[in-house]
Amino acid sequence: MIKKISVFFLVLLLLSVFHCQVLSAENDLKPVRLIEVVHSIFYAPQYIAMEKGFFQDEGLDIELFTAWGGDKAAASLMAGSGDIALIGPEPSIYVFEQGAKDFIVNFAQLTSTAGSFLVAREPMPDFKWEDVINKKIIGNRPGGAPQMVLEYSLKERGIIPGEDVEIITNLDFTANAGAFLSGRGDFVQLFEPAASTLEAAGQGYAVASFGKAGGNVPYTVYMAKVSFLKDNPEIIQRFTNAIYRAQLWVLKHNPEEIAELIGSYFEETSLDILIRVIQRYQEQGSWSNNPLIEKEIFEHYEEIIIMAGELAEKVDYKMVVNTEFARKAIEIIK
Repeated sequence: MIKKISVFFLVLLLLSVFHCQVLSAENDLKPVRLIEVVHSIFYAPQYIAMEKGFFQDEGLDIELFTAWGGDKAAASLMAGSGDIALIGPEPSIYVFEQGAKDFIVNFAQLTSTAGSFLVAREPMPDFKWEDVINKKIIGNRPGGAPQMVLEYSLKERGIIPGEDVEIITNLDFTANAGAFLSGRGDFVQLFEPAASTLEAAGQGYAVASFGKAGGNVPYTVYMAKVSFLKDNPEIIQRFTNAIYRAQLWVLKHNPEEIAELIGSYFEETSLDILIRVIQRYQEQGSWSNNPLIEKEIFEHYEEIIIMAGELAEKVDYKMVVNTEFARKAIEIIK
């Protein structure tokens, strides 16, 4: 009996030590406040990194916030309400142009195409961009990535916004689908899962992809202030490592497997729609294969911003982009 009691208390002691070690390990995680511009299936690799524990493996504890707007996300980052933000790179360019001392630097790329679609009221299997002439498109906020890529897609095909086609830009992007359903506009620019949801209900039809029309761009990237990068290079490296691991995971798995893993982040979206959206993004190469922000595609994006009238000339790539962490992640993670 004495031996049994001794063994029992030994087991309890070992369990207690193990529990304390686990708590200690959890407490050793470095907290990182991450601001995402919106909560979207478009950012699937980020949720993969969270769900698979890639951030924890790198010693990071991610606290995720959603800003619901690029301008809001950038403002929160500049105000110190977050450490890292996931936005289009244009805020970093604007902040640098304004002469801020502690400006924003882009260090890792998540998506490499636009994520929105042009949705029509009726099926248009033979759609041509000329079909929007003399029509109305519900677009997005001027100066934001979706609107600039929309305008670029039109101008590249000789269609002048405001002259050949009217674009409605005074709505919040979350109101676009509702406005379209109420009868406003002939076309609407929608992100997923709104586009696929309208299609499934027979209320709209995606006739063109801005991801394909806009070409390869650093559409959404991770960024932080100069001061944070300088003071926390180890955190930035670990964060970039986790994102790259997630990008590699996404490359090797099909839409069904990805949907199953991130389904809890989008409980309001049916599994069928989720799979459909993921398949669309995979097919058009929306998710970057690695976190490196290449100079050529960054400068292509700057050309889109200049064409939109939001920038006079390109800024120095080396000032607003840091490739050190992405290159190291690619080197050490196989």
